[in-house]
Amino acid sequence: METTSVSGGGAEAPKIVWNERGQRFETEDKQAYAEYVVRGGGKVMDIVHTYVPSTKRGLGLASLLCVSAFTHAQSHSMSVIPTCSYVSDTFLPRNPSWNSVVHKSNI
Repeated sequence: METTSVSGGGAEAPKIVWNERGQRFETEDKQAYAEYVVRGGGKVMDIVHTYVPSTKRGLGLASLLCVSAFTHAQSHSMSVIPTCSYVSDTFLPRNPSWNSVVHKSNI
C-alpha cells in the first residue's frame, strides 16, 4: 500500500491510501474512495467511480482522491480515462493541469 498526504493549510489533510488489491484510492477509514479499472495492458487507469459519504462531503475529499489517482498514474507512466462523472465534469474543469494525463482517445 502507498500512502499520499496532500496538505493545504490549517488542519492536517486526510491521508489517501492506494489499495492496489481493491483497485481504489481511499481514505484511511475506507469510507471515501475512487475506484478504477486498469486497461490497455496496464498503461491506462479508468477511474469508474468516486464516492464520499454524506457525513464527509464538503471537505474536498473527492478532489484529494482524484489528485492521488492522477499523481499515481502520472508517476507510473499511465494515462487516465475519466469515466466517473465527478472526474470528467467537476475535477478536470477545476484542475485543467491534469488534462495532460487524460487518455487521448477519450477526449
